[in-house]
Amino acid sequence: LTAELAGVPILVVRDADGTLRAFLNVCRHRAAPLLTEPCGHATKLRCRYHGWTYDLAGKLRGTPEFDGVAEFRREDHGLIEISVAQWGPLVAVCRQRTEQSLEGHLAPLPQRLADDFEKLLFAERREYELRCNWKVFVDNYLDGGYHVNTVHPGLAGLLDYSQYRTETFAQTSLQSSPLQGNDGTARPGRLAQYWYVFPNLMINVYDGVADVNVVYPMGPERCRVVFDFYFASTGIVGEKEFQQKSIATAHEIQLEDAGICEEVHRGLASGAFDTGRFSVKRENAGYHFHQLLARSLREAV
Repeated sequence: LTAELAGVPILVVRDADGTLRAFLNVCRHRAAPLLTEPCGHATKLRCRYHGWTYDLAGKLRGTPEFDGVAEFRREDHGLIEISVAQWGPLVAVCRQRTEQSLEGHLAPLPQRLADDFEKLLFAERREYELRCNWKVFVDNYLDGGYHVNTVHPGLAGLLDYSQYRTETFAQTSLQSSPLQGNDGTARPGRLAQYWYVFPNLMINVYDGVADVNVVYPMGPERCRVVFDFYFASTGIVGEKEFQQKSIATAHEIQLEDAGICEEVHRGLASGAFDTGRFSVKRENAGYHFHQLLARSLREAV
């Protein structure tokens, strides 16, 4: 599969023995991409520009018409490998080598969602481009349900807002609320969970449904949000209709979020706004995000 990480092209492969590997998706000859499709199957990686080929371990195997090049050794021109790990259906890559495991970075999400999330199957992807800074989108996600009653009237009827809770951890936070029945009472054992993983990953888990959101900066004034939808396979009649209805509901909520985020961005860009305060009751996850962001920026300087 292929992706971009802050504008850097990435490819991820699994070889015959099941080993997962990730590389920069550029040929070592003239920087052309090796793979252009989002996902698929391959036994080798062949550059469509000049035909250089690599095996799934990233080793350079074929260099047409390259005889006689002084001091050229294939073993010095393999693909550039980067860190990769998997949890459930999620694959994570990191350009820097890190001693922290993926489970450590996600903690305590893997332990909390092990039974719920790993049984879900991918169904559909949707993408949205918003005219706002990516941090505005994250702020909106992390406001502890503060905007649900005013921006999402349809969603508000499904959540028990009086029991909405927020927890923060090292690199993650969790917002949760019991799900309500049609009579307005909470359903025992049914919980909406909204997980955030610094800096740009969000996982929403309901009863047998999950959507994974990744927000990608596209400059200071735009961002792209990718939604991947997952469902538990029930085999019951109407399963497909339920999935499509769930995705349609999520789409409606996303359009509502996009509208308010773009309005907030215009307000921020206008020069009419300086600083704002956080609600102690609702916005501790947003405050936590800005602490993590400030620390990350300090460490990068």
